[in-house]
Amino acid sequence: MCTIIAVANQKGGVGKTTTCVNLGIGLARTGKKVLLVEADAQGSMAISLGIQEPDELDVTLVNFMENAINDEDIEKNPERSSLSEGIIHHAEGIDFIPSNIELAGLEPSLVNVMSRERVMSNFLMDLKAQYDFILIDCMPSLGVITINALVAADSVLIPVEAAYLPVKGLQQLIKTIGRVHRRLNPDLSIMGILLTKVDRRTNFARDISEQIREVYGDKIHIFKNCIPLSVRAAETTAEGKSIYLHDPKGIVADGYLSLTQEVLSDEGK
Repeated sequence: MCTIIAVANQKGGVGKTTTCVNLGIGLARTGKKVLLVEADAQGSMAISLGIQEPDELDVTLVNFMENAINDEDIEKNPERSSLSEGIIHHAEGIDFIPSNIELAGLEPSLVNVMSRERVMSNFLMDLKAQYDFILIDCMPSLGVITINALVAADSVLIPVEAAYLPVKGLQQLIKTIGRVHRRLNPDLSIMGILLTKVDRRTNFARDISEQIREVYGDKIHIFKNCIPLSVRAAETTAEGKSIYLHDPKGIVADGYLSLTQEVLSDEGK
């Protein structure tokens, strides 16, 4: 059984891409087959995985979604079978589908598409048999592409920076997830809230962390281990590799290893 996890927060800069990449590679290091899907036009995940110029890629998420929109059969359309070449293999054991600026142009065109919220779900159905986990890196918005990710997902992992404004916007995201659960995807659940960029030296970060646990802890799982604030984590983007290779003995690598084990435990895998 393949588990699809959407990594989502409409606030940018909270560590969605870093979490998606390092959780995905963490799962792969345990022997799981993992696909990462970049549902963000900024191309940050592609860059983090070593693609220097995402805008120059010939095949991206847009091509997969356009084929799903056109309902093209792989067996009848050789061009669609060539999309498998658009799934890039990374040296650390994961596959990924990148995105670039073209995704921003696709979003408004989805308005007139029948069952527009299910386009991503439709093409991922063809890929689920090949993987244990599919992780979707959502864009920092609650637009139709993010709704597509939530409809395709089994659960949502919410990275939240231990700061006032990101926490303030959390309620809106939870309401959106609830709306998708009621109207479009009754199987959708919240896997948990992951506290990121936690500066353990400050009382403020500790206060914010405690506030999240007090407000949401009774209703939503809060991951036991947070991801500490670290310059080393930011450096991985330029390196095109995970924190496990860049700083294997650091506190961030420990944080993502703990997250990986908790996700495996929650999923019973």
